[in-house]
Amino acid sequence: MVPQQLRGAAAFPDPRNADRKGLLAYGGDLEPKRLLGAYARGIFPWYERGPVLWFSPDPRMVLLPDELHLGRSLRRRLARSRFEVRFDTAFERVITCCAEVPRRDQVGTWITPDVVDAYLRLHEQGYAHSVESWRDGELVGGLYGVSLGAAFFGESMFSRESDASRAAFVALVRQLRAWEFELVDCQVPSEHLARLGARAWSRGRFLDALDRALEQTTRVGSWRWEASLARLAL
Repeated sequence: MVPQQLRGAAAFPDPRNADRKGLLAYGGDLEPKRLLGAYARGIFPWYERGPVLWFSPDPRMVLLPDELHLGRSLRRRLARSRFEVRFDTAFERVITCCAEVPRRDQVGTWITPDVVDAYLRLHEQGYAHSVESWRDGELVGGLYGVSLGAAFFGESMFSRESDASRAAFVALVRQLRAWEFELVDCQVPSEHLARLGARAWSRGRFLDALDRALEQTTRVGSWRWEASLARLAL
């Protein structure tokens, strides 16, 4: 299928018709209504310049909260690190750091000023959330994403200290499990996420699971990390 151009309030095409790279459509805007509509159909924006590009990749990397895996070494490191975890206390700083902190083998960023503004609006409306790792009052790592129904769509993470982003991710998954979330969308396959228990699903399987997850009520508003969960064994 040739990617469809979105004009005005045009609806997204069927995500099952995305091309081999997962590109489904281009154009449109990053208004909250369009973004939420995209996530609800298993679509997300991913571009650096030019028109907005909308993707629904196949395969799709997915983590079930009950399947989070921590190796023995990582367990020990996280136990020693003692990061302070917070939810939704520094969303703008987290997304800005995700855009600015260098990553190995990556040049540039898809988190443009327009993207930052768009997700800030989603955060203000209670749909986008940050999970943060703090050390001595300093933000040293974290991640952000979007929540709909019983699904969390991870967008990006950053780390200024070893394991800081992993600590935030583990805290997020532990909290989502307590809230009976059904899946964490990790978007595209990576070895890092695979080591934590994420698996590559076919697009069709992911979209079917997403439909079921969206039958649940969305937790709209500011989130709080339940610190008591830190004492529970994974």
